[in-house]
Amino acid sequence: MTRTAHTSPGLCVLVVEDEPSTREELAVLLGGIPEIADVVSAESGEAAVRLLGTPAFDAVFLDISMPGLDGMDLARVLSRLSAPPAIVFVTASESHAIEAFGIGAVDYLLKPVRPERLSESVTRVLRQRGGAATDEAPHDDLDVVQIEHSRHTVFVRRADVQFAEAHGDYVRLHTADGTHLIRLSLSYLEEVWAPVGFVRAHRGYLVAAGWVHDLRVTSSSGLVACTPAGDVPVSRRHSRGLRERLMDAARSGELGRAAQ
Repeated sequence: MTRTAHTSPGLCVLVVEDEPSTREELAVLLGGIPEIADVVSAESGEAAVRLLGTPAFDAVFLDISMPGLDGMDLARVLSRLSAPPAIVFVTASESHAIEAFGIGAVDYLLKPVRPERLSESVTRVLRQRGGAATDEAPHDDLDVVQIEHSRHTVFVRRADVQFAEAHGDYVRLHTADGTHLIRLSLSYLEEVWAPVGFVRAHRGYLVAAGWVHDLRVTSSSGLVACTPAGDVPVSRRHSRGLRERLMDAARSGELGRAAQ
């Protein structure tokens, strides 16, 4: 275990990474962020478990592929704590993104981690814990999403988004005109868009209730929510909540209104 401490108040974070150079680099980057007060490092999932509660961590930045107790297993242990820390996965593969956000991860970073991307994750941790406001674009309720490309900027209206899909380090927004990638976590998008009708249909998908015109059972995908932009898989875990939200939308006249 290694520790880097600041004297100013801020977040106490734990870095869990079995590769020494990557662990040190991540700890140094985190230690340079003003909102971070204390960085503790552990070389394995088992070492991280031994550190729990001493001190209480605000966030854990952890690798997925580790010998012994891997990152996914450790995240499940952390989620059962009475006051669980925010989880940020830091990994070389995007293949676990849907599972990660299903566990409740605040963010999912791909190696090598860029300092500005790591800073965004810390901002999300602060937002989740109610610790700070931020001037990060996008704004507040994200009624318009601004997406920067190399030579142009695309503005996507929230009202045009029919569903959102976790896609590695990004979220893919599906509209009638095509798809757009934005660097946000699906869990954060759910937090800010749930009040305006977006519902978790699957651990990797949000769907706008107003765009759903049908629920259907298919032979290939099981239960799906049908929108003009495409079919959205519905997991057994989320099917009841989605059906209830669609029923509420039907009673209020919202269901199908967006597609009209």
